[in-house]
Amino acid sequence: MLSIKDTPKNLPASTCRCLRKGGPVPVTELKAILKRFDTDKDGRLSKHELRNAFASLGSRQPGWRAWRGLKQADRNGDGYISDEELEVLLQYVLKCGYTTK
Repeated sequence: MLSIKDTPKNLPASTCRCLRKGGPVPVTELKAILKRFDTDKDGRLSKHELRNAFASLGSRQPGWRAWRGLKQADRNGDGYISDEELEVLLQYVLKCGYTTK
């Protein structure tokens, strides 16, 4: 899991599941959290950025979750999650149970 010093500087510790003592991330914050992991600010999420996001959400297998999320959400096959593809990624994250209803 990521520690406070490992999260992006613009990501408040209170938004990370692992930093909330295991509590879930509200749905309203999830999209913003994922976008904050766009560390190179290119407007899309790479596999590495997704891995970091899943790790901060408390995934035990963040690399596998990132690969699986990318496989499900990357509709154009470019290897990144764009804004248009983010909704599909959110559905995957919700399915994995990282948020409340």
